[in-house]
Amino acid sequence: MSKIERQGLTRRALLARSVAAGALVVAGAGFIAAPNAAWAVEVRVISEHQMATLVQMARDIYPHDRIADQFYAIAVKGYDAEERKALVEEGVAALDAAAQAAGHADYVSMGWEEDRVKILQAMEDSGFFQTVRGGLVTGLYNQKEVWPIFGYEGESFSQGGYIERGFDDINWL
Repeated sequence: MSKIERQGLTRRALLARSVAAGALVVAGAGFIAAPNAAWAVEVRVISEHQMATLVQMARDIYPHDRIADQFYAIAVKGYDAEERKALVEEGVAALDAAAQAAGHADYVSMGWEEDRVKILQAMEDSGFFQTVRGGLVTGLYNQKEVWPIFGYEGESFSQGGYIERGFDDINWL
């Protein structure tokens, strides 16, 4: 057993982290890549930290274990706009301040979903929260790629309606 493995880091993990760090340097600023999946999001107006916070916030508001972070990133990508910059800056600052008051570095670094949800509940009446939550309803659930996860087959009018297409295929009744 090597010295690195005894410290809790295998050679494979060390190489994987080195490659990920190298990719981040090559990609440059304004680019967030998922360390465990093949997706990335580029930000132009807001910071990478603000985008990562929005993605985590989206996942905490509408948690679905079977939906990948990339779909949450797509849902909040619209906040990377000049007209939304002030709202995002103030909202993320409020989330980070609440996390710091609870003893964490920032909102994203809070390890437990339950702790993050408490922060969100405390600010659920704010304009920032309501804007993001409302945008997620369509931003997340209107993505055709997530429909099969929920068993939704899409609109049926163009295919003859629901009567001929799954209306009575309830097998548990």
